[in-house]
Amino acid sequence: MHRELVDKRRWLSDERFIHALNYCMLLPGPEAQQLAIYIGWLMHRTWGGIVAGAFFVIPSIFILLALSYIYAAFGHVPAVAGVLSGFKPVVVAIVDEAVAKIGGKALKGPAHFVIAALAFVSIYFLQIPFPAIVAAAAAIGLIGVRFAPPIFVRKAKAPDKTANGEDGPADELPLVIDDDAPPPAHTLPSRKRTVSIIAVGVLMWAVPFLALASWRGFGSLHVQEYTFFTQAALVTFGGAYAVLAYVTQALTTAPYNWLTPAQAVDGLALAETTPGPLIMVLQFIGFIAAWNAPGGMDPAASAVLGALVTTYVTFLPCFLFIFAGAPYIEVLRGNKHLTGALSAVTAAIVGVVLNLALVFGVTVIFPTGISGAVDWFSAVLTVAAFIALYKYKVDVLWVILTGGALGLIRAFVV
Repeated sequence: MHRELVDKRRWLSDERFIHALNYCMLLPGPEAQQLAIYIGWLMHRTWGGIVAGAFFVIPSIFILLALSYIYAAFGHVPAVAGVLSGFKPVVVAIVDEAVAKIGGKALKGPAHFVIAALAFVSIYFLQIPFPAIVAAAAAIGLIGVRFAPPIFVRKAKAPDKTANGEDGPADELPLVIDDDAPPPAHTLPSRKRTVSIIAVGVLMWAVPFLALASWRGFGSLHVQEYTFFTQAALVTFGGAYAVLAYVTQALTTAPYNWLTPAQAVDGLALAETTPGPLIMVLQFIGFIAAWNAPGGMDPAASAVLGALVTTYVTFLPCFLFIFAGAPYIEVLRGNKHLTGALSAVTAAIVGVVLNLALVFGVTVIFPTGISGAVDWFSAVLTVAAFIALYKYKVDVLWVILTGGALGLIRAFVV
């Protein structure tokens, strides 16, 4: 997005892009989706945000629906199972790389390392809920800013242009929105507009909820998905991997038990192979949960309904946060207390994603349990994929496809 919007198209300045990214990092939910909405809104008001946000995810909705159906209906076919067996180790490597990359950016001093370690212990050993970990980290950050600001206040850096190839015709195009451009009228806080946006957002959430509940029943799985993924969208900070860590922790255990850790790994692999934000893995989870418990419906119809419900409530808050909150967040630009809280939360996310990497790694490399036999194919492929991703910067899609091909070959050779 930075390469396309700042370097090539020159729609906004580097500083404005970084400011927008900082705003989105302060919000719960998928920050890439929110960033797309924010830039569309900044340039072309509400309709610009709607168009940008909608078309950021629409292609992946249909692609992932097709892949999810193939997985659910034909996942036990030897060829499909073989491909998935090659995907899984690559997913472990992807999450391991995420830990390394996020940690390299977020852990800037001893305080951040301590927060990350405490977050890992809290979620892995103590099973403390993810929202509580985020709240505690934010509180530590706020206190730290007051008593040790150099440790807890960090500035976001622009994406590395040298890693993006050529900048394109940046020097030939004028900036549409530069650093000194006055804020557009629609970006200024307005209480009346904010109340109207919140009212519309509440209606857009409540009307489908009541319609779904009257059709399927308040105790149905689809209604439970509606409420659970709404909660996930409102309390998960730190991007797709943090959201997936929270969802995996909640849904693979009682009282939900909607899917297994192995299915969560498969979902992340499929989401990585589709365009759009990685948070689309939640659509797969909604699909599989409803497929497994159709509640009197045809399994495919139930699964599609579950997938669409999950996707709707996952992304609806993104639009509400930007349209209602961005004008006020802009006023707080550079606030050191928010910056300190964000740095502590980001450090905690490292520990949370490390937990996800460990859960996935054990599931894939020790398929019969930590005390059981090692799946050496998965172990070696995980290491090789990590080296390819982290050291040689191979595109993730090619690594996943290579893993799938190796898994397919293994299925017919072994």
